[in-house]
Amino acid sequence: MSKLLPACVSEFIGTFALCFVGIMSIVLLNPATGAGSPAVGLVTIALAHGLILFAMISGCGYISGAQFNPAVSIALLVAGKQDLQRTIVFIGVQLLSAACAAGMVQLLLTPAVANAPSVRLGATIGSLTDAGNIIGVVGIEAIITFFLAFVVLTSAVDKRGSMAPLAIGMAVAGCILAAGPLTGASMNPARTFGPAICGRHWAMFPAYIIGPLLGASLAGIVYRQIWAKA
Repeated sequence: MSKLLPACVSEFIGTFALCFVGIMSIVLLNPATGAGSPAVGLVTIALAHGLILFAMISGCGYISGAQFNPAVSIALLVAGKQDLQRTIVFIGVQLLSAACAAGMVQLLLTPAVANAPSVRLGATIGSLTDAGNIIGVVGIEAIITFFLAFVVLTSAVDKRGSMAPLAIGMAVAGCILAAGPLTGASMNPARTFGPAICGRHWAMFPAYIIGPLLGASLAGIVYRQIWAKA
């Protein structure tokens, strides 16, 4: 417990930062914020997520591994790099933190601004979500989460890896640029859960659990069966 508590605090702070900054970067698209919304777009959203991840992984990685994502926690479990108890505790902390971050955005900006139809509290929703294309959402989320989890395992978890904060931040930013308009590029059930529970943005929520967990599990299997033995 003496080691688990600091790790849980690390996971809470890192997940909160990722969700708060990510949500805020999207909420700025709402003209009601007066934040110059025309200049805010997909590149800004991708950079916001990637940069805050780079920073928080650098600051928290040596305490908890800087997972900040239930899918990443599952990938570590499948890869044999983390036990079940730690995985369950971390996932609980990550979900709680994401909900707190989304709630804080609503509190500070008011629900009317944060939940405007154009931004929906920064929910991970895209054109395929609105169209009800569950196969497309699950497939894309599985693929991009595989990329993220694979980079985490090979650059951060594997001692042979290097430049983990930069690699992970770039992976997230790149996937948002590629898939953001289609699915919101969640790659992270906690990132989806926060806006869903606070703003009631539950559109195709199961797809954002199934897709990332499939991709993360596959990354864990590939790492355990091939990379760990290389």
